[in-house]
Amino acid sequence: MLTKRAGMLGYSRRMHKHAFPRLLWLLLAMTGTALAQTTPASPLRPTVRIPPPDPALRAAFAATDQSRLDDLALAGFQGQPLAGWLEYAALRPQLDTLPLTRGRAFLTAHAGEPVAEAFRSDWLAALARRNEWQAFLDAWDSRIESPALRCLRLQALMMLDRVDADWDRQAQSLWRSSGASLPAQCDAPFALLAARGGLDDALRWERFDKALDAAQTGVMRRIAQGLPPDQAALALAYADYLDAPGGDIRQWPKTARSQRVAVLALSRLAKTDPDRAERLLPDVAQVLGLDAIAQGKVRQQIALWSLASYLPDAERRLAAVPASAEDDLLREWRLRQALARADWPAVRAALDRLSPAQRSDSRWLYLAARVHELTGDADGARALYAQAATRPEFHGFLAADRLGLPYALCPRPLEGSVGAKQALARDPGLLRALQLYQLNRRSWALREWNALLARLDAPQRRLAVELAQDNGWYDRGVFGLVNVGNQRYPDEQALYVLRFPLAYTDIVQREAARNGLDPAWVIAEIRAESVFDPQARSSADARGLMQLLPDTGRTIAAQLGLPWSGPDALLDPVTNITLGSVYLRQLLDRYGSQPAYAIAAYNAGSAAVDRWRAQRPALDTDFWIETIPYRETRDYVARVLAFSVLYDWRLQGTALRVSDRLRGRFDAPRTGFVCPAANPTPSPQPSRP
Repeated sequence: MLTKRAGMLGYSRRMHKHAFPRLLWLLLAMTGTALAQTTPASPLRPTVRIPPPDPALRAAFAATDQSRLDDLALAGFQGQPLAGWLEYAALRPQLDTLPLTRGRAFLTAHAGEPVAEAFRSDWLAALARRNEWQAFLDAWDSRIESPALRCLRLQALMMLDRVDADWDRQAQSLWRSSGASLPAQCDAPFALLAARGGLDDALRWERFDKALDAAQTGVMRRIAQGLPPDQAALALAYADYLDAPGGDIRQWPKTARSQRVAVLALSRLAKTDPDRAERLLPDVAQVLGLDAIAQGKVRQQIALWSLASYLPDAERRLAAVPASAEDDLLREWRLRQALARADWPAVRAALDRLSPAQRSDSRWLYLAARVHELTGDADGARALYAQAATRPEFHGFLAADRLGLPYALCPRPLEGSVGAKQALARDPGLLRALQLYQLNRRSWALREWNALLARLDAPQRRLAVELAQDNGWYDRGVFGLVNVGNQRYPDEQALYVLRFPLAYTDIVQREAARNGLDPAWVIAEIRAESVFDPQARSSADARGLMQLLPDTGRTIAAQLGLPWSGPDALLDPVTNITLGSVYLRQLLDRYGSQPAYAIAAYNAGSAAVDRWRAQRPALDTDFWIETIPYRETRDYVARVLAFSVLYDWRLQGTALRVSDRLRGRFDAPRTGFVCPAANPTPSPQPSRP
């Protein structure tokens, strides 16, 4: 029988009673009834390879990079799928002198194709540089969204003396379009708009407010230059305060805008210096007349960043946040703070405050079950574990381990006939996309891919993803499924074969064995880091399949006595996996064979992980993961561990239990996978008192 604690934590007897049919499969799993064993899945259709770019075509594209491909050479590739893209590549260096007739001919020949739109963007920019304004308007397409090109179109109309009321409306629309900085091409149209009286003070303040909301102080200062002196001084004071809160605000008017500036400035300050934000708030509130709602917004941010930084005053600041200012994020951090202290009564209270949507998440179901278990409510814990264990996610796997159950996984089989797949493989758009990808012309390949998906239905799109992976474009299983074209297809989450492709397995198996690593973990890292794109490169300059930084790669190569030709060596799959596997081994050794810490360090760096461990040394690993301050790292650890389970399934059909993996027990007994019988109809159950 469930105890009262279940209700205390926001998980009621009523919830357990109505959840019972969903949990019946778990009871059946214990007896082996009504369950289908889930085995590693393979594509239902044979691999279909598209014709790769031949050496001559590769050489021709390389020649365009040095402007060494003439029309005679181009003629030799007519009729090939990439003939249009090759011509585009050859024409790009010539756009500033290209005859107008040649540009128009290219657009006409490739009308409706992605290559025409790529050419059009470059051609319009070149025509503007050449002051060929009528040709610019002739080549214009009303679907163009680029602010720079839209502003150039306004310039074209200016130069052709075609400025009228409609021109004013278009310029005003561009002015209003963003609080961020607009390109320099917009400066001349905006100057003319102002001269024509179309950029009055109200319109300037309208965009100023958008820039304020976006915290774009540079834009705010530029807008201020066009305001009357007294208004300009106030606008500059607002920008200065947003950059550095604490200046004199006694001369500010007590307006809604002044209050917005103050609230935003103090909220931003709270992220880096919650102590100072708290000190400034009372005086600011008095001077500007901030009401309780406005003050609550600032106190919410002060409390949030105090909690996320585990500051001593976090609890006091949290108590000062009015209930109306609480949101899901603050509720989660209240819970993490209590977890970090191992304060189970406070954890229970924090769980009670979660929203219904949060309570149904496997993360909080599992943690609620753990608290039930730690406080002696075994029945309540089992019921909550059972709910979480239905989810093929990190916390769902942990919950299944607690119950001694196999992992729930219901993979969706690949659909479509061999004939349908082969027919789609002949689609010119797909051929162009895949060949461009193989030529490492990624942005062009994406243009073709997006145009292809826009005309395919959902079953065809899934076939296109499979064909992309057949031909080495593995990340389409992530970016071509589930969330596509502003639509969501949740059933596609079960397409595990496509969403978790296998690639480079020979190299991974070899290097994992050499370094004493679980190959499923190495593949999971590759899936999380690059989705199997060997050319991936991050904003921090991490490169290749396992996203190694050049300094890390060079250091490990030196340790191994391997040649190092420079950062681009990391774009070679063999080199990257070789060095990345050694790096994983080093992290695992550094953290005493505890993968959770090694995974966290792989993402956030060892300095951060050392600090977090020192702050919470006695915390159980599953709790420690949840208290990681960085959301990216917290989610990354859970994601890689869940991916390791799914790649275990793909490689072997069984998996090392996540609970054993967390303890570094890589030789522990493995578990299986089961899929609940489709829509089981349980016998009526008596109501529990």
